[in-house]
Amino acid sequence: CRALGLRLVAHAGEEGPPAYVWTALDVLKVERIDHGVQSFKDPALMARLAKDRIPLTVCPLSNLKLCVFPTLADHNIGALLDAGLVVTVNSDDPAYFGGYMNENFLQTFAATGLTAQQAYQLARNSFEASFISDEAKRDYVARLDACFAPFA
Repeated sequence: CRALGLRLVAHAGEEGPPAYVWTALDVLKVERIDHGVQSFKDPALMARLAKDRIPLTVCPLSNLKLCVFPTLADHNIGALLDAGLVVTVNSDDPAYFGGYMNENFLQTFAATGLTAQQAYQLARNSFEASFISDEAKRDYVARLDACFAPFA
């Protein structure tokens, strides 16, 4: 797949155990994990994800609908960020799970008490995790930094 210019991503660790994330990394050789919230149950996996900067595209409203967390306030997105993981907020299947990007951000921040610094980190992570060129990533991060600079 890589020879064709395709990027490798796998859904793992939303409802399934951390072992599924390990398999995606070690067998499939993915460079990004969709979901991955169960990784928190495995300290060695958390360390690997942080060290290798493997992004987790977290979908809070999907996690809520699938009862991965009993309430949005119980979501571990803050703990994942605090552990140094490259976490992003995403919408999964908005029509099915009941929320586009803005709704995922608004409800997650309202329920979890994430901070402005964590909002910045989520935005920065989204560029790092994206499949745009490195030049475009640098440009967008510079723009983001300029927007947040007055509040630092």
